[in-house]
Amino acid sequence: MALVPANQPQLIRSSQKDEYYQTSLRNNANDAFQSLAGSRRWLQWRKEVELLSDLAYYALTTLSGYQTLGEEYVSIIQVDPTKRRIPSRMRRLAFVLFHTFAPYVLDKLLVCIEHELEVDEWNSPNTQQNSGLTWNPMLYVKAWVQRVLRRLNREQRKSLKPVVVAVQQGIAVLHRVHVALFYISGAFYHLAKRTSGISYLRVQGMPGDDKGIRTSYRLLGCVSLLQLAITLALQFNNLRQKQRARHEWTQHRKLPVSPQQSSSSRSSSRLSRCILCLEERRHSTTTPCGHLFCWECITEWCNTKTECPLCREKFQPHRLVFLRSYR
Repeated sequence: MALVPANQPQLIRSSQKDEYYQTSLRNNANDAFQSLAGSRRWLQWRKEVELLSDLAYYALTTLSGYQTLGEEYVSIIQVDPTKRRIPSRMRRLAFVLFHTFAPYVLDKLLVCIEHELEVDEWNSPNTQQNSGLTWNPMLYVKAWVQRVLRRLNREQRKSLKPVVVAVQQGIAVLHRVHVALFYISGAFYHLAKRTSGISYLRVQGMPGDDKGIRTSYRLLGCVSLLQLAITLALQFNNLRQKQRARHEWTQHRKLPVSPQQSSSSRSSSRLSRCILCLEERRHSTTTPCGHLFCWECITEWCNTKTECPLCREKFQPHRLVFLRSYR
């Protein structure tokens, strides 16, 4: 039988089937661990139990030289970049580590850095004592992160927070770009497969059907890239507008208040006061329900809650209206 490269629907169906069996294995492992060790220990080790479940699944299939249940379901086999041999054991081991262990370590590291940046008391003995009461898998990583971050001053730690957020968002964007490229090229559905160079072959099926499928997925990939580009452009433009508004708000706060403005502000202080900062409104902005706030205050509020602070009416942040020359 002739072997041809697997198309996009087969790779997606295989991945979905593997994910189904992995989820079932994780649930069974979580239930067994929770019944044996208790809920408290299970909450502490839940991520590690899921990691061990994924490692066990791929160790019994890919690492042992067998097809996964998803690959067997759609009749595809793994091959190395030569398309003539199955991947070597080292290549398969690299795929398993990149696919399971690397995302776990990266997520733990970013969460640990983000948590430590929020801590103000770096030399608090209570914090060190609580962290040493129970051992956890990331104890040494947390200690290393704490040693590194202690060398930074407050301004450096403050500037590091946006970097961590940018890395987290960049990983999500990278996954979306990779999926779009998969739709276009038809290979490497997972980043770990692209990194390790593992692709798939299948037994040749119905003639003439594969070309139309690949064309449809290429169109879907182009649309996905276009949507991602528009989303990033809108987010970048929104960020620039927020930075410009914050800069104007800061400059306006530094301007001296004239005697006429001070006398009028006394008479209408309660009417022109922002309930969020309890100061005189600067750059008055209205919500769709008609309530007025400072531009800086209401945009910061919308970062956590998309509702009016007064009447709790739900609205999207882009519906805020900045009132120019409003008094």
